[in-house]
Amino acid sequence: MDFKMINLRRNYIYNITYQFVLVLTPLIITPYLSRILGAEGIGIYSYHFTIANYFLIFAKLGVDNYGNRTIAMLQGDTKKLSKAFWNIYALQFILSCIAVFSYLIYFLFIANNNYIIVLLNLLLIISGMFDINWLYFGLENFKISTIRNIFVKLINIVLIVLFVNKTNDIWIYTLIMSGSLAISQVIMWSNIKKYVVWTRPIFKEVIKHIKPNLALFIPVIAVSIYKWMDKIMLGSLSTMVEVGFFENSEKLINIPLGFVTALGTVMLPRMSNMIANGEIKKSEKIINKSILFSIFLCCGMTFGILGVSKEFVPLFFGDGFDVINSVLFFLAPTMIFICWANVIRTQFLIPNSQDKSYIFSVISGAIINLLINLILIPKYGAVGAALGTLLAEATVCIVQTIAVKKHLKIKKYIIQCIPFLIFGSLMFFIIQNIEMSNIIFTLITKISVGGIFYLIFSFSYFVLLKRYLKK
Repeated sequence: MDFKMINLRRNYIYNITYQFVLVLTPLIITPYLSRILGAEGIGIYSYHFTIANYFLIFAKLGVDNYGNRTIAMLQGDTKKLSKAFWNIYALQFILSCIAVFSYLIYFLFIANNNYIIVLLNLLLIISGMFDINWLYFGLENFKISTIRNIFVKLINIVLIVLFVNKTNDIWIYTLIMSGSLAISQVIMWSNIKKYVVWTRPIFKEVIKHIKPNLALFIPVIAVSIYKWMDKIMLGSLSTMVEVGFFENSEKLINIPLGFVTALGTVMLPRMSNMIANGEIKKSEKIINKSILFSIFLCCGMTFGILGVSKEFVPLFFGDGFDVINSVLFFLAPTMIFICWANVIRTQFLIPNSQDKSYIFSVISGAIINLLINLILIPKYGAVGAALGTLLAEATVCIVQTIAVKKHLKIKKYIIQCIPFLIFGSLMFFIIQNIEMSNIIFTLITKISVGGIFYLIFSFSYFVLLKRYLKK
């Protein structure tokens, strides 16, 4: 029995469980918040959260991926692992203190409105001081993070429903979201003694971690430009209402996307450990299966969302959010590029320490996104930002694919994945023309017909492909 594979499946189940809660949370809260806070209120929160998140990014540098990878490579050697942990964390703590001080300067001298919301988001940056999820991920212990995150999400739902009841309750919503994150990060320290022993950080050792951390920080900041900068640019070049449209569109995309990105979270430490132990052929087989599974899910979700958005958006968000249909037209296809690149990045580039290729890809995407946003946002608002995101994700995906074409069987992967694009397209055209007298019945019928069609054709293809590969 392969205990490593059993553990891998268990970790994926933990992540899928958490992703299910992530799906459930927006399904409950987003319709409520859309009706209570409105597009403008959601836009104000999103705009200031995004600014605070940039300070958090600088506080953590590239520690999420770097720390994860480093701990994964040192599994089994408690002394070396503990030494690496405390030295990496010392760097993280110092940078977090600098980020908190810098944010206070921003609050005192730069922020010019919504001061309470800006100040409350300080808790978001403070959470970065205590964030050691990378330790547990590197140890492939996803149970602790999953249980904690589920508990926090459920508490958030209760608090939001109880206390966010008026349009001007944005500050309460901010306090709940940022405060709960800070508390949840502190909780993670309660189990640390089981995995590491105290080792006094040494300045020279701490300094050694700066360069590799910076190497993985560059892609983090570049990714943030086309993941987060959209909202800041929308707030600056357009209106908070447009920020609200874009924010809600992203929430809708992130609901199903989380199930696929969970795979990357689980696989990064496992692939790092396998490569460190020379299990190259085994890792290549896993990559092939991961790409097939990811594209199968993403094509179904992409074309499914596009097919039902006309009915789903007004039911889910309420009146005044019709623009989201146009935003989704460009934003939904990003899922396919994100899924493909997620496998390439988390299962090959980062585990193999090919940071330069990773950095180049995300910088390319960031440049494309900035240029498109500057041109389109002033005139087209959230729709322009969505097109910028689509082109950015496509750029990142293409560049990363080119970077690994000599190491992986890219042509084979593409050929194997094309049928899912065909099935998804056919499903879209079939359900697009379904109309009934009641919008709810129409939505249920579209989801049922589309889901059955896509699953039947996809699983039939999986069976045929499996038989072909055995020959």
